Amino acid sequence: MSLEIIGSGFGRTGTTSLKLALEHLGFGPCHHMEEILHNPSQVPAWQALTAGQTVEWNQVFAGYRSQVDWPGSHWWRELAAAFPNAKVIHSVRPADAWWKSFSSTINKLMAGYRDFPLPPHIRDMMQAAEEGFIRQTFGAQPISPETGIAAFNQRTADVQAALPASRVLVFDVSEGWEPLCGFLGVPVPDEPFPRLNSTEQFWQMVRGPQAA
Repeated sequence: MSLEIIGSGFGRTGTTSLKLALEHLGFGPCHHMEEILHNPSQVPAWQALTAGQTVEWNQVFAGYRSQVDWPGSHWWRELAAAFPNAKVIHSVRPADAWWKSFSSTINKLMAGYRDFPLPPHIRDMMQAAEEGFIRQTFGAQPISPETGIAAFNQRTADVQAALPASRVLVFDVSEGWEPLCGFLGVPVPDEPFPRLNSTEQFWQMVRGPQAA
């Protein structure tokens, strides 16, 4: 099995909803940061990547048909080259709405994870993220709204400039099933598009099942 879909969008662009939608459409399992938080054995590969080491992408995504969200989306260029037949879904939302969500979740976590009661493997992943793709994407902490939104917009421009338009769908989950299914060439389901991962759900996922 190899990746058929590569997600290049930032976290907090509806990636949990997109993961569930892709799995419903038959493109699962779909890799997402949530998979790492539930599977400590996945952390070393991402530590190696953020340290600049080479990995075998088929091994990193063994058993997965699709990928969205960080950390995978940071390496969208490498994944697009490694899986040349995969389609790319670039998840977006209005920049101000993205920043509001990002600043109250991922940005807050990165700023204070050392003081949070996190499981050890999640702490290790947060350190790898901070030292690797978060710093490479946004620069030094703290991340300002201007810096964050500029990086957010730049990613969209980079993806569109680097890849053929026929290979990329720029997608806001608020658009629902139609553009996604049209791009993937599959029927539109009869059920509502999934809507998950509020700020509260994010913190519950990060802290683990032991959190109240």
